[in-house]
Amino acid sequence: MIRVGIVGGTGYTGVELLRLLAAHPDVELCAITSRSEVGVPVADMFPNLRNKLDLCFSEPALENLSQCDVVFYATPHGVAMAGAGELLEKGIKVIDLGADFRIKDIPTWEQWYGMQHTAPELVSEAVYGLPEVNRGAIRSARLVACPGCYPTAVQLGFMPLLENDLVAIDCLIADAKSGVSGAGRKASVGTLLCESSENFKAYAVAGHRHLPEISQGLTQMAGTNVCLTFVPHLVPMIRGIHATLYATLKSDADLQLLYEQRYQDEAFVDVMPEDSHPETRSVKGVNQCRIAIHRPQGGSTVVVLSVIDNLVKGAAGQAVQNMNIMFALDENTGLDSIALLP
Repeated sequence: MIRVGIVGGTGYTGVELLRLLAAHPDVELCAITSRSEVGVPVADMFPNLRNKLDLCFSEPALENLSQCDVVFYATPHGVAMAGAGELLEKGIKVIDLGADFRIKDIPTWEQWYGMQHTAPELVSEAVYGLPEVNRGAIRSARLVACPGCYPTAVQLGFMPLLENDLVAIDCLIADAKSGVSGAGRKASVGTLLCESSENFKAYAVAGHRHLPEISQGLTQMAGTNVCLTFVPHLVPMIRGIHATLYATLKSDADLQLLYEQRYQDEAFVDVMPEDSHPETRSVKGVNQCRIAIHRPQGGSTVVVLSVIDNLVKGAAGQAVQNMNIMFALDENTGLDSIALLP
């Protein structure tokens, strides 16, 4: 059994990790930490875990995590970089669901996240945890940086086009919509029911923190710098991301075949039939990205539709997928559920 600890178990990604790991056949949950909820039974806070988990929240101290084989950080930025080093020194693997190790250029990270990076020596070691790109490196990694939710949907959508040099890289557009859970569990006026219900708005148009992460990934795929316009939107639903991606073709190709071949061995990427329109509800609660490719009026613009559950393939599910790879398990282990409908 893999002995698992979670730092930050009270947020939405934390409870999603708990939901997935409590049912994982090869996992023993050993520690779940929260500074504010020490001693509180986890199932008292999250009643969906009643009779599934018999742990209380504990302090995020090294002694409470020292018996783990792997520790997940489901925390805001700045937390994992403060504690990951001492865990790695004890031979404990670390999977960070936050942003601390995603961006390789430290000044860029500090610019976008507004703080000094306190563990720059770990950034170069960290493996970016997008399995469809870095599976080999993830297998031998001690430290994995899980991608953000928007970056997962956008990168998987653009990947085959950029890898095959089929589109102009100076005018990529990602128009993405997210459910309110993407803002986290903290209290915020903008995510109150009366503020978000029956409303639809763009935000962070001048620059979202996920932009440098997405650009970094797309640049690696293209082999040269790309120019991306990324505009996120908030929609009145709890879960889900829908990314509508636009690019201009440089040469003709059978795009449907291209995507099907690229993802034919990827259990968690579903390339849908031609003329499909994937829906966010089709991935609710599962570690799946569904993609459809369109070429309106047969023109030079290609439109890619990419949907994920921001809390699963965009966070906790992808983290568990990474753990499975790191511990030589089948990637599907604990992740083979069916989406919830309606």
